[in-house]
Amino acid sequence: MKKIILKKNEDKRIRQGHKWVFSNEIQSIPDKPQIGDIVECYDNMNNSVGIGFYNPHSLIAFRLISANKDDIVDIRFWENRITTALKLRQELYGDIKSFRLIYGESDDISGFILDKYEDYYVAQFISAGADKNKHDILDAVTNLLKPKGIIIRNDSHLRQLENLSGESEVYSGEIPEDLIITENNVKYYVNLQTGQKTGFFLDQRDNRKKLQKYCMGKKVLDCYTHTGSFGLNAMVGGAKEVVFVDSSKPALEIALKNYELNGFKNFNGIEADALEYLSSSEAFAQQFEVINIDPPGLIKSKKDYFPGYKHYVKINEQALRLLKSGGIFATSSCSHHLSFSDFKEMIQDACARAKKKAIFLEFGSQAKDHPILLSMPETEYLKFAILKIL
Repeated sequence: MKKIILKKNEDKRIRQGHKWVFSNEIQSIPDKPQIGDIVECYDNMNNSVGIGFYNPHSLIAFRLISANKDDIVDIRFWENRITTALKLRQELYGDIKSFRLIYGESDDISGFILDKYEDYYVAQFISAGADKNKHDILDAVTNLLKPKGIIIRNDSHLRQLENLSGESEVYSGEIPEDLIITENNVKYYVNLQTGQKTGFFLDQRDNRKKLQKYCMGKKVLDCYTHTGSFGLNAMVGGAKEVVFVDSSKPALEIALKNYELNGFKNFNGIEADALEYLSSSEAFAQQFEVINIDPPGLIKSKKDYFPGYKHYVKINEQALRLLKSGGIFATSSCSHHLSFSDFKEMIQDACARAKKKAIFLEFGSQAKDHPILLSMPETEYLKFAILKIL
């Protein structure tokens, strides 16, 4: 196996549990490994750090997959990783049918995502090493899980950072155009070939369920509703009415299908920019008692932090202005670069601008099937809060 050798003290972070080595932390690469090769990583005293994927074209030059340099990376290696990940999900959720089975670094398969939707699986390979080993990894999936179909979704922008192409493909079996899944007693149509991410936003599972208990008999606004998930959870929680707002007509059409799939009538969907709707006289006339906002990631990188932060404040402020005293406000951010403390500060800034007082009722993060590795802050991105507005 070819080697890379780190600069002095650059092994400290990875020995403490991080999974990445950056290109500027490497002292030498004596054997000239190729993109996606599995290599041995050593500190500058020639002590082994472990083995992992190498990519000379990426800022993340090395991705650790095992601290044991003697591990043989074959189909059985990947089967062991998948078995461990599956056991964790079963401990967390029991016998659910749709969830994230592999979450990259948190499950020791760096750059690989695997989502289960009933008996079908969606794979994403976002590192060159995972991509180079995709046949062995998916053979391991097939051996263990006996899927009816596997689709590879290679449309993630992260592949570009690894100098990888963006073609998607049905890897095995047949993939239905409209699959029905159930989450929190809510049914959804999911399109595994064209839906956002891998077909559905599985990461908000736990937060959607949290919102249910605050909606009984209430009039609810769900902004950035996408395909209606938070609003549908509000309905299951006993809301008397939900207004679904999204700028995407196709998304609202799916939200309508999901609404009817769950046996609800009189769908109220509004095609509009969420911030414009929140600022409208039409919205102020509605007297909403619960408002949920789940905007897209507004801080894509560190350089976007300040304009993105201001945008978050503006959206949250406008939503807060709509709520009468005693109302419930749910808000999210999926921006990794907005820390949890900054997220709370952003909400406080919005409250101050809207001249509202707030009490935090609940906090949330990404669903537990997207495990946060304590030693790797990059695995945490989603923040969620429910507040009572005074």
